[in-house]
Amino acid sequence: MTAAAEFRTSRFRAVRGWLVTVAALIVLMVLVGGATRLTESGLSIVEWKPVTGALPPLTQQHWTDAFEAYKTIPQYRELNAGMSLAEFKTIFWWEWSHRMLGRVIGIVFLLPFLWFMWRGALGRELKRALWIIFGLGALQGGVGWWMVASGLSQRVEVSQVRLATHLVLALLIFAAIVWTLRRLADKPPIVAAARLRFTAIALLVLTFVQLYFGGLVAGLRAGKMFNTWPEIDGALIPAASRLWFEQPWWKNLFDNHLTVQFDHRMLAYTLWTLALLHVVDALRSRAAARGALWLFAAMSLQAMLGILTLLYQVPIGLALAHQAVGVLVLALAVVQVERLTATLPAAVSRQAPLPVGQPG
Repeated sequence: MTAAAEFRTSRFRAVRGWLVTVAALIVLMVLVGGATRLTESGLSIVEWKPVTGALPPLTQQHWTDAFEAYKTIPQYRELNAGMSLAEFKTIFWWEWSHRMLGRVIGIVFLLPFLWFMWRGALGRELKRALWIIFGLGALQGGVGWWMVASGLSQRVEVSQVRLATHLVLALLIFAAIVWTLRRLADKPPIVAAARLRFTAIALLVLTFVQLYFGGLVAGLRAGKMFNTWPEIDGALIPAASRLWFEQPWWKNLFDNHLTVQFDHRMLAYTLWTLALLHVVDALRSRAAARGALWLFAAMSLQAMLGILTLLYQVPIGLALAHQAVGVLVLALAVVQVERLTATLPAAVSRQAPLPVGQPG
């Protein structure tokens, strides 16, 4: 191997390692966010201070001030009146950890990104993709505060619509990084029938929709209701008068606890069935069969965890396992689509210029 080839190999190994680290941190942040929601901790910090907020309260007076600020919002008055300072600290640390992880991810992404660009280690298309990911990350910070702000004045919890948006945007960033990592692998595309590619894309799109509905379920705490399976509200399909009583009708898709949980269940059945059909097609055509099998297995596990989480009324351990496997399903769906739709060698470019002084 030439010196130039050795440099390129080490360069792309470093870039891949960096992106894997960022992706892992995003998964951790999603899980901490889930725990923050499950413990009702998300409104414990009532101000958005992107820089100075990185420091938690350091003195007893600082803790008292933070607690007094929390006492001014409806959640404290209506749900947690009489809470002790020690109890407040518990929910504060969940929210602070979630926000701190966001700052850490920003630093872990931006500083190596600037370094790699300075060293000439990134091709033009890869730089464009990474700038887009960075922009989505910056937007995510604003969306997070937009979510929190919804629960500070008129509500005792954040808006379920904003929470689901916050979750899906985080997962979109995660999916973009997984896609970029796949492109960096520079593996040859798989020749597959159009139907196989179509079902892979449909699975990915529906997975995002399902994750959004999962965010709505969490935001409404709808998983603590209708804790039977396969029946819901006493039937396999609830009465239309119960599903669509709000006006206008579309509000039921976001506000009606029964409708949101029912939609989440129905979409789970649809995804599982489509994943099974995708496996059958993949095995017949012998194209991306391993990826299809892994995706189907993950969806099956996810469905089982979802049922158990519902039946046991959302214990935090099962709920977080359900969320974690949902992220795994998304990653596998992204990989499968990339493998089946890639038509050219990785566009992220192994032709980035060598830094000055490196062998060429």
